[in-house]
Amino acid sequence: MKYLVSNKFKKPGWLLFVTGITLGIIHSINDYESNLLITKTVSLFHYETIFPNENGIFRIIENSIIDELITIIIIVGGLLISFSKEKIEDEFISKVRLDSLVWAILVNYVILLFTTIFIYDIRYFHAIIYNMFTPLIIFILRFNYVVYKKSNHEE
Repeated sequence: MKYLVSNKFKKPGWLLFVTGITLGIIHSINDYESNLLITKTVSLFHYETIFPNENGIFRIIENSIIDELITIIIIVGGLLISFSKEKIEDEFISKVRLDSLVWAILVNYVILLFTTIFIYDIRYFHAIIYNMFTPLIIFILRFNYVVYKKSNHEE
């Protein structure tokens, strides 16, 4: 369990994760349009194709970085939740952690296959954006559900 961080990171992880999901929902309701936090940023492959013209592959552009910040908040929060030790870290928790990870990956790719077959155009792009959070969300939900269910059976 060398890759797990202290249990004290779980609460900040939940705070970041819930805040990020909430902000993400609000941002998607507003059609991903925002004039907040417009700043100059480095853009990689800012062209129509990944093969740049004579200007090179890097470009400085003005962009609202709110969607990038929301994404970072969700990912960091989800990783802190997922990789924080439990108060009692035993073999059962290790097995549930592994099983939940397998579940998350399998369900993620089933969803990805479904969206690839049945969803097209810009809606497919939106589905892919949501799909990048699916493994974390499924892992967190399943892991916590199984741990909660076991703790209730012991009482």
